[in-house]
Amino acid sequence: MTVERIFDELGHFKRFQACLYFAAAFQAIACGIHYLASVFLVETPNFVSSVPGNITDVLYGNLTASSLEEILPVFKPGGGPLVVQTADGQQWELSRCRCALRINPENFAYHFHGNKTVEACNGSFVYDHTEVYQSIVTDWDLVCDKEWLAKLCQPTFMVGVLIGALVFGDIADRVGRVRVLMLTSLCQFGLGVAVAFSGNYYFFMVLRFLLATVSSGYLVVVFVYVTEFTGIKVRTWTSMHVHAAFAVGIMVVALTGYLVRVWWIYQIILSICTSPFLLFCWKFPETPFYLMAKGRYQETQTLLNTVALANGIECNITPEDLLETEKTEDGKALLKEEAQQPKQEKRLSILDLFGSWRMVWRTCTVWAIWFIGSLGYYVFSLGSVNLGGNQYVNLFLVGVVELPSYLVGCFAMDRIGRKKTCAPSLLLAGVTCMLVIVVPGNIEALAIALNMIGKFAIAIAFGLIYLYTCELYPTIIRSLAVGTGSMWCRVGSVVAPFCVYLADYWIYLPQLIVGILAFIIGVLTLFLPETLGEPLTSTLEEAEALGRDPGKKKKPTVDNKVTEDGLELNQHEGKV
Repeated sequence: MTVERIFDELGHFKRFQACLYFAAAFQAIACGIHYLASVFLVETPNFVSSVPGNITDVLYGNLTASSLEEILPVFKPGGGPLVVQTADGQQWELSRCRCALRINPENFAYHFHGNKTVEACNGSFVYDHTEVYQSIVTDWDLVCDKEWLAKLCQPTFMVGVLIGALVFGDIADRVGRVRVLMLTSLCQFGLGVAVAFSGNYYFFMVLRFLLATVSSGYLVVVFVYVTEFTGIKVRTWTSMHVHAAFAVGIMVVALTGYLVRVWWIYQIILSICTSPFLLFCWKFPETPFYLMAKGRYQETQTLLNTVALANGIECNITPEDLLETEKTEDGKALLKEEAQQPKQEKRLSILDLFGSWRMVWRTCTVWAIWFIGSLGYYVFSLGSVNLGGNQYVNLFLVGVVELPSYLVGCFAMDRIGRKKTCAPSLLLAGVTCMLVIVVPGNIEALAIALNMIGKFAIAIAFGLIYLYTCELYPTIIRSLAVGTGSMWCRVGSVVAPFCVYLADYWIYLPQLIVGILAFIIGVLTLFLPETLGEPLTSTLEEAEALGRDPGKKKKPTVDNKVTEDGLELNQHEGKV
């Protein structure tokens, strides 16, 4: 089947494909939105335990106030307790998760050396609403012994991403790409709005999990959709720049989070951002590759006519043309010879990725790149709000720096090669993480700039690894290689939120972990073969030979030829 001929006849990326591409990429913005929305959904403002009675006086060091709300903006958890006095004369020392009642105080002062009755928090808290007016943390008191429930929000979402990629990828091969795009787009809108009215934590988590599955399903299938509608001349650029729509979604999250400080309004606005897509997604055509694979030739002809009309080109190609085999005599002879020889297809498994020590090294390195690409991507994105300065500006910049990274990545991988683009990107990400750690704490701007450079570098490697994996493995196990690599990518995305939470113990611990892994894996990448300019391999032997010295590959061939000539000569002499 030569379906690729469509693009030679009707254009690789003309008006029709461009309209479909930008429309499909527009909805991909919603995926970036929902993936990063939890940054502000589960934001924890400053808080202290509440006490019974009306508070009349508050002390914090040398500061005095008449209410907790006045003093909370300057309260620091490690800077000593808040001392309050109630209307009935009781004095309390308040911290985040406990309170202490002073026994028989003589006067109202910050320091007290008498006896105290320490009590655990009673489930009632007072929050600082200057930055976060309302989040799920403040609504459902997800602090202290319930803090882990808030931290479970993003990992659970990423598990849904993993399941969605597996489920919807298979469904798209069975029922078609367009149906899955329509279903997942509608569900993103419906479930996104439903999350805002969830009412309780557990319902919220279930809806977010379902939202993750459909968002992941759309993102997986849209890559296939745009790939099957664009020609080989622009396929690298179009597939890479779907990631750019994801980056735009990150910027939308930052902007909306800055303007809207009530979580359920914030969630509704994010969910309706891409709702116009629902008005015209039902007009999307099925891809020619899928129609031909299913034998729906009449629909294929209709599609070809539509594409030709939209692109201003006369349609001189039919589905029958796409099914024609080679008509040369050599081609017929090869086909006839192939038909006469019975084929015994080998059943392939994941073990074929480890067929030799060379392939073991290659597979482990490729899986490591998938893992660190995803881990680094989400650690830089989710952790940007912990770097100091304005958290909304930080997250917005994380999305901004991602846009040029794909332009640079596409240009570099086609000029200097895949390996020479991927390895330096990982090494740069590792070095910037280490530099962030040694930057003095009072130079926040430099730390933020280094974090953005790290995100820029890791985004290049993350976007490149899809194509690089396809070129490193032969046809017979190519899908298996990409599928298993994608699994490690999802593992990285699940681990990333937990890695970000390590900042509670040391603010630079996530950067340290990502930096060490990125640098080591970057060095290992230098030992992978270069695939730029190499034809796609078909057999395991061809794939294993990638990167070997051409002289070494030719030498055995010459020796074999000499041996064969010698055998033929001996046989001829014997006959004589």
